Amino acid sequence: MEEPITFDFEQRPTIKGFPELRWTGKRPYRSTQYYPAQLRERYGEEKDNWINKIFWGDNLQVMSHMLKEYRGKIDLIYIDPPFDSKADYKKKIKLKDIGCTSSDTSSFEEKQYGDIWTNDEYLQFMYERFILLKELLSEKGCIYVHCDWHKVHHLRLVLDEVFGPDNFRNEVIWWYLWGGRGKTQWNSKHDNILFYSKTEKWTFNYMDVLDDHTLMSEGSKNRLNYAGAMVTSKSASSEIPEDKVLPSDTWYIATINAMAKEKENYPTQKPEDLLTKIILASSNPGDIIFDCFMGSGTTQAVAMKLGRRFIGADINLAAIQTTTKRLITVASELPKNTHISTGFEVHNVNNYDFFRNPIEAKNLIIEALEIQPFTQGNVWDGELDGRMVKIMPVNRIATKADLEELKANLPYKTYEKRKEENPRQAVEHITIVCMGHEPDLKASLEQSLTDYRVDVQIVDILRDKSDLQLKREAEAEIVREGNQLIVRSFYPMNLMQKLSLQKEYVEDWKQLVESIMIDWNYDGAVMQPTVTDVPDKNSFVSGVYEIPESAGNIKVKITDLLSESLEKEV
Repeated sequence: MEEPITFDFEQRPTIKGFPELRWTGKRPYRSTQYYPAQLRERYGEEKDNWINKIFWGDNLQVMSHMLKEYRGKIDLIYIDPPFDSKADYKKKIKLKDIGCTSSDTSSFEEKQYGDIWTNDEYLQFMYERFILLKELLSEKGCIYVHCDWHKVHHLRLVLDEVFGPDNFRNEVIWWYLWGGRGKTQWNSKHDNILFYSKTEKWTFNYMDVLDDHTLMSEGSKNRLNYAGAMVTSKSASSEIPEDKVLPSDTWYIATINAMAKEKENYPTQKPEDLLTKIILASSNPGDIIFDCFMGSGTTQAVAMKLGRRFIGADINLAAIQTTTKRLITVASELPKNTHISTGFEVHNVNNYDFFRNPIEAKNLIIEALEIQPFTQGNVWDGELDGRMVKIMPVNRIATKADLEELKANLPYKTYEKRKEENPRQAVEHITIVCMGHEPDLKASLEQSLTDYRVDVQIVDILRDKSDLQLKREAEAEIVREGNQLIVRSFYPMNLMQKLSLQKEYVEDWKQLVESIMIDWNYDGAVMQPTVTDVPDKNSFVSGVYEIPESAGNIKVKITDLLSESLEKEV
C-alpha cells in the first residue's frame, strides 16, 4: 500500500459577517490516499515530452492519483458536475440500420447516472472535490463550475469557503432558447457558470473573446449577446476593432441541434462553442486543461483543437469510450504537420473494469447476490437472508469514514425493543458489499457500537467476483485468412438481451458495433492500436483488415453500442 499523500487545507479565519454553509455530516478533508493507475491504451505519440491523458474511475481517486505529478500544474479547470436535479440521465441506444434486423425493440434508454442525492451528501461530495481541484490548480489557474438554479447558491458558498470570496471573478449566465414552456412562473432559460481564480493573478485573454457590437435586430437570437448593445458609446481603446466590444458575463450560445456533427447522443453534452469561449479566455496554447466530470469529452475535444494539453476523467465507461472515439476523430481531422499534441493515453484507476457505471453496478450486484431491494431513498439497499445489506460506493474502496452514515441510520429504536424482550438474542446482522476495503473495517464497525451488538459480514466484490455472475460475456469469431484479419461474427450478450435479440435473428453483427481497434504488435500490457475503425453514426465497421508484414501478436478490441468491449488476442 502506498503512503498517504497529506496536504493542509488552510482554514479560512473567522471573519465577522462572512457566511459559511453548514450541512449535516460536514467533515474536513485534509488528506488522501494515493491510488495507482493502470495504463490500458495509447493512441498516437508523445509530443515535446507530453501525452494527453484520460482516466476511468472515481474522480476523487483520480485526483488523488494526480496530486503526485500535477499538484499546482493545472492551468484551467472546467467541470459540469451533477446539478442535483433529481433526474436520471439516460443515453439512447439505437441499432444501426434497423431494417436489416428482426427485433422486438430497436432501441432503449440506458441510465448513465442518477442525479439524485440527499442535500448533505451532495454538498460533502462537491466540497471534497473542490479542495482537490484547488490543490491541482497552478498559481495563475482558474476554475469554471457549471451549474444551474438547483444548487448555484449552495455551490457559490462552498467555493467561497475553499477558494476565498476575494477570488470570485464572475457568475456567467449562459442563456438559450431550449427549456420550459410553463405558464405558472418565469421559464428557466439559462445555466450558471461560476468563475474563480486560485490567486489574485489569473489568465484572461479578453481580446480573444470580444463580443460583437451590433444593435439589437428584431427577432435576433443574439439580441442579448452583449448587455450594452443598445448603448451607442464604446470603449475608446484603439486595440478593440470598431465592430467589437469588451466581453460581458451574459452569453447566448445555442444548444446542440439534433443534426449537429458534434452531437454524441450523450446526456448533458454541452456545445463546443461554450467550451471554446472559456478555453480561449482563460488559457494559452500549451496550458494543461482538466475536466473531471468529462462526459462526452467536449472539454478535451476543444482543448485539442485549440492546441492545449488536457487531462480528463469520468466514472462512467460510456464516457471513456465516447471520448476516446471522439478524440480519435478530432485528431484525424487536424493537419498532420501541426504543433498540436493529439496523442493520448487511457488509464484505469483501481482497475474496476467490469461495470459501465455506478447505477449498473448496483443493479448487477443486487441481481447477482439475490438481494431483496428496499425502496429508493432508504440508506440500506436491501435484505439478504435476514441481514440488512449496504452496497458501498463502487469504483473505490470502502473506508472507515463510510461507516459513519451506516451508524447514523441503524434501527436503534427497533433494537432497543428487541433488547428489552430478549437481551441475549439482540444482535443486528449487517452485510456490507464493497469493492475492496480498508483493513479492519469489520472490527471497526463492531467495536465502535458499544451498546449495540452487530454481526458484520463483508462481501468484497474484487475478491469474490469469480464466484458471481456479474454480466454475460460477449462472443466473437475472429480469424486470419492469408494476409487478412476477418471478424466473422460478434455477439454482445448484454446488449442483445436488452434488445430482446437472439443470435439467429442478427443478420448483420455490424449493427451492434460502435468501433474496432487493432494493435498489430501487442506487447501484452498496453494496447496501442494502429487500426481505429470508428465509423460515423450511419456507417458500419469494415470487419476485414489487411495484416501488415511486420505484425506480431495481434490484439482486437470490439466495442458495442453499450460501450462494453471484447478484447481478444489472435
